[in-house]
Amino acid sequence: MVWSKKYQTQKTAFYILITYILCFQFSAFLLYIPAIRSFFLNFITSEGDVASITLIAWWTAVAGLISVIISVILISRDKNFWNVFKGEKAPLPVAIGWGILGFFLVLFGQSIGAQIEFALGVDYKSENTEAIMNVTKIAPIMILASVISGPILEELIFRRVIFGSIIQTQNFLVAALVSSIMFGVIHLDFSHIILYTITGFIFAYLYYRTKRLLTSIIAHMLFNGFVTLYQLNYEKIKQML
Repeated sequence: MVWSKKYQTQKTAFYILITYILCFQFSAFLLYIPAIRSFFLNFITSEGDVASITLIAWWTAVAGLISVIISVILISRDKNFWNVFKGEKAPLPVAIGWGILGFFLVLFGQSIGAQIEFALGVDYKSENTEAIMNVTKIAPIMILASVISGPILEELIFRRVIFGSIIQTQNFLVAALVSSIMFGVIHLDFSHIILYTITGFIFAYLYYRTKRLLTSIIAHMLFNGFVTLYQLNYEKIKQML
């Protein structure tokens, strides 16, 4: 019976991983097929490059929403999916509080990471963040993916599935470090791998500390929301200062 439950949870985790990869990460490659691209461009009112960027934003937002819905359905069929750690989970208010605190921990961690990267001569600009912001400025619907569905899916994959699986046989440090490096790699912004790894490590700690994925999801959403708001209003903030 125990083995059967474990197998079911592993299967659920695998299906969620496949959903994340195929639906959220790689489904946009379908737009390289001229017939598919032309069909969906008919629903976009803008033209030229703006139309292409708008289509990508809408595709990413919808793909993220679909991926979250599929993941929720898969999890709802597996009652043991959340049984990762021994002991009681933190009360919901405490978990939420840690999520808010986690946002500030990530800011602190990022400041340390930035200092390390500066010492190594790494340019402070992030190509990944810049690309997302360029799309968001044209099609704000992208915010749905970067601030809502993206954090939910990434926490499911890198904290629950990867970190949650590794920690069954390894200690916290190993599980957090491996999952955090993978979290950094998936963003394809290798010059800032230190920043992503530090951020992922903090998210892993928050999940481990409260035993609730909600905690790291809240911190992740708040951080992405903060970065988005700051980047979109950078010039205004610069003038105010």
